Amino acid sequence: MGIIFNNTLNLSDSVGSVAYVVLDALGIIALNEDGKVMDKLVYDYDSQRIANILNSIEVGKPTEELLVFINRLAKSGVSTVYIEHKELARNLANAIKGVEIKAELPTNVGRLFRDEFWGKYLKEVYGIEPEEYVKRVYEVSVIQTRLKLRQSAERRDLFIAQAVNSVDDIDKISNLVASRLREWYGIHFPELENLTRNNTEYATLVYRLGDRSNYTRDKILDALPEIGQDRAAKIAEAASRSVGASITEWDLQQIKALAKLYLDMQTIRGNLTDYIDDAMKDVAPNIRELSGSLLGARLVALAGSLMKLALMPASTIQVLGAEKALFRALRGRGRPPKHGVIFQHPEIFRSPRWQRGKIARALAAKLAIAAKADAFTGNFIAPRLKEEFMRRVQEVKTIYAKPPPRKPAEKPHGRPSGKPEHKPRR
Repeated sequence: MGIIFNNTLNLSDSVGSVAYVVLDALGIIALNEDGKVMDKLVYDYDSQRIANILNSIEVGKPTEELLVFINRLAKSGVSTVYIEHKELARNLANAIKGVEIKAELPTNVGRLFRDEFWGKYLKEVYGIEPEEYVKRVYEVSVIQTRLKLRQSAERRDLFIAQAVNSVDDIDKISNLVASRLREWYGIHFPELENLTRNNTEYATLVYRLGDRSNYTRDKILDALPEIGQDRAAKIAEAASRSVGASITEWDLQQIKALAKLYLDMQTIRGNLTDYIDDAMKDVAPNIRELSGSLLGARLVALAGSLMKLALMPASTIQVLGAEKALFRALRGRGRPPKHGVIFQHPEIFRSPRWQRGKIARALAAKLAIAAKADAFTGNFIAPRLKEEFMRRVQEVKTIYAKPPPRKPAEKPHGRPSGKPEHKPRR
């Protein structure tokens, strides 16, 4: 893209002067303290290119055009440049030497430029009619919005959120299928229900062996080598003495299809779990190290994105997933929850009831720091956070080793919510 300069800056008048830079949709304008145009950069009209420039400026990233323009002002003798963007000013100050760059939002000169743009500055800066300016800005704005939507959709944290939600959906469906499979196959071999509580083992035996007459010790071990000699012998003996109904091959094929469906879903779940683990290594390594892949992914999904999670306080992260209980407590119909989905962390659900709230609070505080590191800096600080968290866990287990004394139940004040007040009969 070519850069079009229109220099009205007089070198002798500019030494030690101050320039106020206005970032317009179609160019960059430098004004002096009186609002007079000192210099300007008008973009070549390429709507796609201009949209990319505006998106970069919006997030505080200096563009090539802006760097050239500021350097040009510095070489012309300008000593101080005001930018109406804090992050952009900070990044420009690191990239450009020889000129002081300050942030002020809004500047009085910038406000003056916008107030008098249509009557004074449009012709002077761009030399076009208002209708043409509006048309160009509209085209650029449409493309800029499309780019933002595309960038938002391409964020990997959104893919992780969908993946972990898919895992939860598969778990729900798998439990329903396993329950139906046990009830259906139990008509033929009811004793197997109590001999294996693992749904994957149950589905594998049903799919591989089918009729209970095939349940010999050797065939059971061939289908499930990890089941062990003793359990295989017990299952084989139970099959030989079963009181279940006989079954036809046609009926058995339908049950086998259901068992295969369950096993296929478990395979898909395993693949999704591996995918989430690999993706979390790239997107949120600190959260992954601190809470585990699945729990970390669930926190990202509940928050909406990694950036939203990073902006949340620790108190909110602590109760993510327990919104219903929280709102119920706010209405005075119960106690506030001590933890939400982070209850799945081993250090919380394995601890005694009276310790869980304190451990959940400590974990949420470290997760808030980890999320900020993943979203903003990319620094891997998880080992230190994990060490501090485990130290706090040990403190809680030592100080609060015994349950607190049970408080006497308080009598409710006033009439219960939702119940009509009974008046005495006369």
